[in-house]
Amino acid sequence: MASPPRQRGAFLLWKRYEDPDPMTAGPTVIRSSFKAASWLTNRHAQTVYTAFPWAYRYRPRLVRRVLDLPDGDATAVDWLACSDDLPGTSPLLVILHGLESSSESAYARMLLQAAEKHRWRCCVLHFRDCGDYRNRLPRRYHAGETGDFRYFLEQLETSEQTGPIVAAGYSLGGNVLLKYLGEVGETSRLSAAAAVCVPLDLHKCADALTVGFSKIYQRHLLKRMKGAVTRKFDRHTAAFDWDRAMAARTFAEFDDAVTAPLHGFSGKTDYYDRCSSMHYLKDVALPTLIVNALDDPFMTPGVIPHRDRLSPHITLEVSEEGGHVGFIEGGTPWAPRYYLPRRVIEFLEPFTAQPGL
Repeated sequence: MASPPRQRGAFLLWKRYEDPDPMTAGPTVIRSSFKAASWLTNRHAQTVYTAFPWAYRYRPRLVRRVLDLPDGDATAVDWLACSDDLPGTSPLLVILHGLESSSESAYARMLLQAAEKHRWRCCVLHFRDCGDYRNRLPRRYHAGETGDFRYFLEQLETSEQTGPIVAAGYSLGGNVLLKYLGEVGETSRLSAAAAVCVPLDLHKCADALTVGFSKIYQRHLLKRMKGAVTRKFDRHTAAFDWDRAMAARTFAEFDDAVTAPLHGFSGKTDYYDRCSSMHYLKDVALPTLIVNALDDPFMTPGVIPHRDRLSPHITLEVSEEGGHVGFIEGGTPWAPRYYLPRRVIEFLEPFTAQPGL
């Protein structure tokens, strides 16, 4: 379970980004100031710690609203209850969660609490069939599904929300967010965005989860994905090869058997090629922060894009440690201190100035 050596990988990465002219216009690539807590330096410990019930105890009061989608399907949006008490000119933060996750995740609750303290309106937009809400159509969600997010933002145009809108995406949700930003360019309703621990290259991330201890995460998530599929389908109603799906032992096998055919892709290669957000970064047209860790067990350092793949509007922050959506920087094992909520809010806050103020 020991973490791999980081120094050589980090050195080579920063050599790649070395810029002889620091005033050169273009994307900003920075070395993260994050340092792991002295009592939690292992990358796997950073990754799994937030799953413990004592790791983050705050439970926001949420109000669930159903979002009816144009194709006849529906999904759930969980709003901070205090959002209803704030004027429409208040900033709104939209959170996109990770694989098989929801507003119950520790990272979502952290950001919900941070938004509440800043008196921002805030919600978690669930992907279809997530958040303990069963969608209507015989499909689920995937890492490139940007249509529902786009529709949700369009609906806000006709609501009382007139204040600035910002978004934060974690893991798979970060991939969806970045892909959306690249697709819409300057037409986005968002003022700024932040994406954390993003699987920018789905091919490389699927491969990374077949190696070493990372196979444990793959096994756990596959069990949850298969469970979700069996709640929704059976071998007689499934629009995919049921036996292949249930026999899948890797993400690649599951995506090839289930995710791809359910959502119109010819196979997992087509799915990964078309949905990896790496291909959309050059077209991002609003201030965007990406935070990734070199020791993330869900990927490899090779996922980190070179500067020439980035839009000039992107700030890429690379940390040597932090695991996957961990980033525990201090405190104690019973009262840990987290880096990500503070960093995300710190980046987004300058873009939340209320109109007329």
